[in-house]
Amino acid sequence: MTRQYFGTDGIRGTVGQPPITPDFMLRLAHAVGRVLKRSEARPTVLIGKDTRISGYMLESALESGFNSAGVDVVLLGPLPTPGVAYLTRAQRASLGVVISASHNPFDDNGIKFFSAQGSKLPDAWEQSVEEALAQLPVWEASAQLGKAKRLDDAAGRYIEFCKSTFAPDLTLKGLKIVVDGAHGAAYQIAPKVFHELGAEVIAIGCAPDGLNINKDVGATHPQALVAAVRQHGAHCGIALDGDADRLQLVDAQGRLYNGDELLYLMADERLARGEALGGVVGTLMTNMAVELALKARGLELVRARVGDRYVLEEMQARRWILGGEGSGHLLALDKHTTGDGLVSALQILQACVRSGKTMAQLLEGVVLFPQTLLNVRLAPGADWKSNAAMQQAIAHVEAELADQGRVLIRASGTEPVVRVMVEARDAAIAKACAERIAQTLQ
Repeated sequence: MTRQYFGTDGIRGTVGQPPITPDFMLRLAHAVGRVLKRSEARPTVLIGKDTRISGYMLESALESGFNSAGVDVVLLGPLPTPGVAYLTRAQRASLGVVISASHNPFDDNGIKFFSAQGSKLPDAWEQSVEEALAQLPVWEASAQLGKAKRLDDAAGRYIEFCKSTFAPDLTLKGLKIVVDGAHGAAYQIAPKVFHELGAEVIAIGCAPDGLNINKDVGATHPQALVAAVRQHGAHCGIALDGDADRLQLVDAQGRLYNGDELLYLMADERLARGEALGGVVGTLMTNMAVELALKARGLELVRARVGDRYVLEEMQARRWILGGEGSGHLLALDKHTTGDGLVSALQILQACVRSGKTMAQLLEGVVLFPQTLLNVRLAPGADWKSNAAMQQAIAHVEAELADQGRVLIRASGTEPVVRVMVEARDAAIAKACAERIAQTLQ
């Protein structure tokens, strides 16, 4: 099905340009309200947001649209995306709405939706909303209009939820942690979570002004975290993105750990406690070193398409609890229904505290394979999939690498480019192999 507005993660764009305008948001909320009322007489919707200045404008437009369709609204204020997912489930609401553009700059914004169970909604639901958008609005009579109220302790409830995912017999006392909130949705919440579990917290990126979200801080700019960890002599640092559903971690030496390594640590800690794991879900880009390390622990790695929603779908289909991406989107479905940067950070810290080891010590022997990624521009109309020379080159490279490397060829979704990725234990070999394949496409 072709969708006009919904992308892979809700609706996103530049503020003031369709569809990120107040008039469209009013129409969108009205359409969503009508879809909800097909199965529920009086739905209730929760609305949370990050710290972008445009959030005020879009929030009021959504509130009006929902009320006009006879839907009650509960305003949560600034709250991480996973916090909205949690409260939607905890409050038995009909739907959760997040106003955020995640790691994008402040002049972008977007809308994401969560089901009553706190999970992403299927494509069929989004299609129903798009169909309702194409219809004329049906305004409710005055007596049936929705109402709006504010949940004043939303942040406090979410803080307690995050803390509940950390082992009750452990503490963070004795640890100095730098927490970077990206001037985003977790700016008040993140420092409190770690402080209330006993850590000494140095907060950076926790002073939003509506315009500085993700600016030179947060998971997309971890250099600020590295510098702060070194400056304060901290044991580690945690950086979130604008809506706090992904993270980056830095150790005392300033080493940055990517999501693949953190996913392995989460799996390793559960195995150490005797938990049974069917396997782990990564993506097409998950580093092969992590795949081999998991295999050595008796765990299968299954690769989903790039995107946390595809990782989640694969996890649900297999009934596995752990999955994630190298970008720092990590999922632990025994703790939460969606990716949560704070919960994921607590899982890693729990592994370190319980074992008495640093992240580097826990990952000893897991050395990421170097990756070479080449973008090959194609002639218009070129049929690269039928390129016999390319297929032969891939076969030769795969035979040469055996189980010590891999090849990934995929087309760009936005431009006439084929991406050639080769990873191997040796960087020079990865580069040479990628170049051999790329030459067959030129």
